[in-house]
Amino acid sequence: MKTTRSRGATSGASITVVHPLAAAIDIGTKFHVVAVGPERDPEPVRSFGSFTQELHQLAQWLKQMGITTIAMESTGVYWIPAFEVLEAYGFEVVLVNARDVRNVPGRKTDVSDAQWLQKLHAYGLLRASFRPRHDIATLRAYLRQRERLLEYAFCISSTCRRR
Repeated sequence: MKTTRSRGATSGASITVVHPLAAAIDIGTKFHVVAVGPERDPEPVRSFGSFTQELHQLAQWLKQMGITTIAMESTGVYWIPAFEVLEAYGFEVVLVNARDVRNVPGRKTDVSDAQWLQKLHAYGLLRASFRPRHDIATLRAYLRQRERLLEYAFCISSTCRRR
């Protein structure tokens, strides 16, 4: 009798933690749910508001936990203030496309989303989205604003005018 092993199966294969000091944030409009490893804190999942003062409290808590790298989903534009505050605190922030981690069974709440992201990030299984350097992002914002102003000026001087 011949025995077969399924493709890709290896005996004794295990996955190792790549980022032991990892955290993750499920970004929301009014609050963000933050997860650290369960060994870091008796309360490893916490919620913080989305206002600047609360983002600083979030960053300070993560510093107290010894976190060095943070993953967050790129949800609309709500991730931008959190990203900038955390980056200013010296964290390595990994922006993850929500499509890459969506449709995973069992993820029904913000808490489970944050914990799942934290686990994936700790094991090095998340791919970072492109984020230009700060100076390039600033230039791009100026160029977008200039484009809007030119469109507005064109509409005032042409047929875009409302009667």
